[in-house]
Amino acid sequence: MTKLSVNINKIATLRNSRGGDVPNVVQFARDVQKFGAQGVTIHPRPDERHIRYQDVYDLKSEVYTEFNIEGNPIRQFVDMVLDIKPTQVTLVPDAEDAITSNAGWDTIKHKDFLVDIIKEFKQNGIRTSIFVDPVLKQIEGAKVTGTDRIELYTEAFAKDYDLGNEMGIKPYVECAVLASALGLGINAGHDLSLDNIKFFKQNIPDLLEVSIGHALISESLYLGIENVINMYLRQLK
Repeated sequence: MTKLSVNINKIATLRNSRGGDVPNVVQFARDVQKFGAQGVTIHPRPDERHIRYQDVYDLKSEVYTEFNIEGNPIRQFVDMVLDIKPTQVTLVPDAEDAITSNAGWDTIKHKDFLVDIIKEFKQNGIRTSIFVDPVLKQIEGAKVTGTDRIELYTEAFAKDYDLGNEMGIKPYVECAVLASALGLGINAGHDLSLDNIKFFKQNIPDLLEVSIGHALISESLYLGIENVINMYLRQLK
């Protein structure tokens, strides 16, 4: 079964829009785990417009499933991850002003940088994953960095699927096959939803984990968070 990690950034966005501490990010993390999610994902950004750095410390003792921290490995982020020691760190090449993640790493151009950063995390017992586009040469480049896993950036698949183009899954399948052959674990995320997750799961071999936030939280406004988490878990079996 593919693991579901719930990205709770949107809960922090809602909290920050009003001030105060409602909804409470820590309580929400407790609840999604209680409802069956096998992981919690957060993506703190330098401007702290959703998850704040203090949230990361507050969550440290509350996430008893897999704790996945995503972000651009600027020094502040690296130091925090080394202090927290989550289950996994996912490296994302976000610009500081990016609304959301919009591209994977160029693993060839940034090889030396990624090699050094990944080595530092792995020496501290933290599993590493890097966000990549579904391009075969980028998967090959990822292997050279020493990362444990890749996270396939799935926005293009989601857009194609919404348009009825199921062939949009093809590059993802090819990359997953190559990643497995190279000994890389496979994660995926971005714009996956209840509408497309089953098709994606059925077609991607050896899919270990998906990280889902925006769609899951939006769907939960209508259907309820406990119900939606269990709907995802059924689709991922």
